[in-house]
Amino acid sequence: MDIKAALKALTEEIGVSGDEFSASEKAAEFLSRYAQDVAVDDFGNVTGFVKCGSPNAKTLLLDAHIDRVGLIVTYIDDKGFLSVGSCGSPDIKTYLAQSVTVHGKRKVNGVVSTLPPHVSKNNKAPEISDISVDVGMTKEQAEEVISLGDRVTVNSRFRELCGDIVSAPAVDDRSGVCAILEALDMMHGKPSKYNLAICFSAQEETGERGAKQTAFRIQPDEALIVDVSFGRTPDSDPKETAKLGSGVMIGFSACLDKEMSNTLRELAKSKNIPFTEEVMPTSTGTNADAVGVVGKGAKCCTLSFPIRYMHTAVETVDLNDISAVARLIAAYAGGDANV
Repeated sequence: MDIKAALKALTEEIGVSGDEFSASEKAAEFLSRYAQDVAVDDFGNVTGFVKCGSPNAKTLLLDAHIDRVGLIVTYIDDKGFLSVGSCGSPDIKTYLAQSVTVHGKRKVNGVVSTLPPHVSKNNKAPEISDISVDVGMTKEQAEEVISLGDRVTVNSRFRELCGDIVSAPAVDDRSGVCAILEALDMMHGKPSKYNLAICFSAQEETGERGAKQTAFRIQPDEALIVDVSFGRTPDSDPKETAKLGSGVMIGFSACLDKEMSNTLRELAKSKNIPFTEEVMPTSTGTNADAVGVVGKGAKCCTLSFPIRYMHTAVETVDLNDISAVARLIAAYAGGDANV
């Protein structure tokens, strides 16, 4: 699979939390190449299944979330300015003076209102309550095309940087979706020791809601949760970040299964898959926190890769790290033949 092309196609879809359907439908198109019974449910979750043929096989859930952070319209004032709230936790300090799109009855261009530095006495990072969007309309004009609850996104695009580094909105976690699709491509037509259940889940950014629903319905025995983590930048703490290009980040946490984490680490070593260890003492901040305790519960581990500028419109990732995650999934699910 062409990871770069797939990531570009997926990140071009909007899919803010709670309104994921455009992104879900695109992900379902890709998943249909490898899985059976692919469907998008009423919540926006994408699911599909790959049966291994063994009657006693366990079910392994492969999950990555399809939603992205953004804003939601909460009020239209008398002058036509829009008040907004957060969907997920976007980095609000990056929103000032940005051009945005309001996804109403039609797409409406806007800009985030900000005082010029000549007259501003406040140099603090803004709160969400400080943000308003100027769409250049009167209140009456705005209400014809914009409704409360419409999503708002910063205008950005897929960019190729040097080498295999790319930047785009929604890399968190459409890149995780790409990693699972690449793993399925590696395993396609080859044996697997598990029945695979795939979920591209909705509303992770607002409380792991989609993953809870799907895990409850499927009741997997084990789960690999694929998500992004913190990439190294000049101002970051090396103890809490990983370098882009360092491969898959294997999770270790009180809420993860230690045996799975250890097995994945040893498997990465044996297959020469580049990796680092990511220790999250009590919880992971990913769908693993929900999947592990839903229904009968499931053994879980996280497989992540570092990105820079998380929850902004320029999230940046190394495509080789996505490939490393895919290789480790394929090795774990299918054995030597798949990597």
